[in-house]
Amino acid sequence: MTSTVPAVPDILSAEFAADPYTAYQVMREHHPLIWHEATQSYVISRYADVERAFKEAVFTSRNYDWQLEPVHGRTILQMDGREHSTHRNLVAPAFRGRDLMNKFVPVIEENSRVLIEAFRTDGEVDLVGQYATRFPINVIVDMLGLPKEDHGHFHRWYTSIMGFLSNLSGDEQVTAEGLRTKAEFEDYLVPIIRDRRANPGDDLLSTLCNAEIDGVRMSDEEIKAFCSLLLTAGGETTDKAIASVVLNLVANPEQLEAVRADHSLIAAAFAETLRFAPPVHMIMRQPSEDVELSGGVVEAGRTVTCLIGAANRDPAQYADPDRFDIFRPDLDQGRAYTAGANHTAFCLGRHFCVGAMLAKTELEIGIGQLLDAMGDIRFADGAPPPEYGVFTRAPQSLRLTFTPTR
Repeated sequence: MTSTVPAVPDILSAEFAADPYTAYQVMREHHPLIWHEATQSYVISRYADVERAFKEAVFTSRNYDWQLEPVHGRTILQMDGREHSTHRNLVAPAFRGRDLMNKFVPVIEENSRVLIEAFRTDGEVDLVGQYATRFPINVIVDMLGLPKEDHGHFHRWYTSIMGFLSNLSGDEQVTAEGLRTKAEFEDYLVPIIRDRRANPGDDLLSTLCNAEIDGVRMSDEEIKAFCSLLLTAGGETTDKAIASVVLNLVANPEQLEAVRADHSLIAAAFAETLRFAPPVHMIMRQPSEDVELSGGVVEAGRTVTCLIGAANRDPAQYADPDRFDIFRPDLDQGRAYTAGANHTAFCLGRHFCVGAMLAKTELEIGIGQLLDAMGDIRFADGAPPPEYGVFTRAPQSLRLTFTPTR
């Protein structure tokens, strides 16, 4: 008896967008290396291959020269070797340890509290529109020490830049809007950067302007590019993660009640969400020489699309991978927010997300405050809403009913 090999899924198809997880299974089992003509890239889906692409030095981030630079400028993600380590060390201290806890935790707490207060007594909320999409962007704007009245501009810029980065089909209008946003953001921020160099304050932008290692400082353009990257990477990961964490917990009431009773489990719920339903499903790399992966050889200079969403549900890596379980023993909670994590949502190795601890802190504070304000949380429509997106993915709306608890 002969078996039929399933057709190769198309990552730009409507079927894939509706249900990528079924396609991921087909890819992992039957098509672990796919040449995708429309995006001019190889697509990989197995955990072992994605892990190699993130950790091994032969896989460079040269793809960001065309993927990110047109809309952000040249960022730390495009740097290698000493240049990368120096610039990472210039920005990293602000996102961990004492600076994060002392300077920015009060900013995070206040922004979350203000948003929750606006709907706390209503008994219903669209958590995406009224909280998740606003919270992390407002935090970043306040961390940078920028005017609160400019929050609206940043939401518009953020949406435009994410549209550019997610534009796998090459829509010319979306591309043009992203390029306009880059120019607007530069015109807005560069004069402020120059002023902060001359008149530093106690904000993140001043810290970036005056950070120095071995006589090296970031240029105005490098600071602007980092802030643009922070706006999108920090906002996108966190806003979609908040919605997905809450969705997954409400869909699993016993786990929701466990987290409600013990807020220290919020970090575990976030880590499992990063594995089960990551905010970003695709990250690209470009090998500097021919590399053999499952299914064949990738030639030097070709783009490799690494499917995070597929790797993080690989049964070769996790038991029962399609089940959400904050207590799963095969997800290393001790390393979940480090470069040694055994999930791929924040990348791995030298380009591990510099803002991972900021995202964790925002989630712990935000989810904790939400659970303190909302009892008996249920889906307003009686069932979890669908997810949307291919490059990034999360519910577009999360309508909940709840009982105000205070």
